[in-house]
Amino acid sequence: MNQPTENLSRIAVFVQTAESLSFVGAARQLGVSASAVGKTIARLEKSLGARLFQRSTRTVRLTDEGRMFYEQCRKVLDDLHDAEAMVSEAAQAPRGRLRVSLPTIGYRFLVPHIAEFHRLHPDVELDLDFSDRLVDIIEDGFDAVIRSGDLPDSRLMSRLLGPFRFVLCAAPSYIERHGMPDGIAALARHECLQFRFPTSGKIRHWPFADTRTTHNALTCSNMEAIRALTIEGLGLGYMPDFLARGAIAEGQLLRIPLDLPADEGRFWVIWPSSRQLSPKIRVFVDFVCARLFKEPVGA
Repeated sequence: MNQPTENLSRIAVFVQTAESLSFVGAARQLGVSASAVGKTIARLEKSLGARLFQRSTRTVRLTDEGRMFYEQCRKVLDDLHDAEAMVSEAAQAPRGRLRVSLPTIGYRFLVPHIAEFHRLHPDVELDLDFSDRLVDIIEDGFDAVIRSGDLPDSRLMSRLLGPFRFVLCAAPSYIERHGMPDGIAALARHECLQFRFPTSGKIRHWPFADTRTTHNALTCSNMEAIRALTIEGLGLGYMPDFLARGAIAEGQLLRIPLDLPADEGRFWVIWPSSRQLSPKIRVFVDFVCARLFKEPVGA
């Protein structure tokens, strides 16, 4: 037996003995004799130069050195198990129901790619929940969540989907009536549409304007409504570039040509932290990271 394989075999015997706290119990689980377990532990202790177990006629317990060694060996075996599972699962076709939570606005950037995802992974059944409520991915039973903002929960894994930029827009009809703002100070003379975060109730203030001096024509907690009302000519709308891009291309909105400071947001795909990532979650995460927010920021 070569040295690495022999060491791994000894570690497996040691871990089982540490968890059973019995040479007989470990032998039963491993399918060997109790004397074979005892000899393996003795050889391991000799090679380490440390006593791992305190033995008596009735009990077996870990020494302080044995306890420290057990914690590290348990990690080694867990990592080995995960590596085997990862390779095994990678060869499996992803399948089953995949519950994903997105903000209401998420249909703008995800829905155009759903048909392609279905063609690539026909056995994955997407269950999409579009909601601006703050979900608990674990408690609410979601497989993945797409959200913007901070990620404080250490129980979660995440990957950055990409940045987006906020743009200031108005409808041609509004510009005809009120004129094009010729500077940031001029915004105080215009009708402004403000967004209120649905979870916190706070207004997302425009970082380049003193909202206390602007005239707010409307405040609402739905960014799609901001877009629609801006197109209707109610006022100036400040919205994500991916939301305004199509309307600008079709001439429904005009981008206000002011030199504004950069104001970026970020979306993340998030999933529960676990030692193994299921094939259906893995392919979804890889897919959205490769497809979403690939247009130039601010384009």
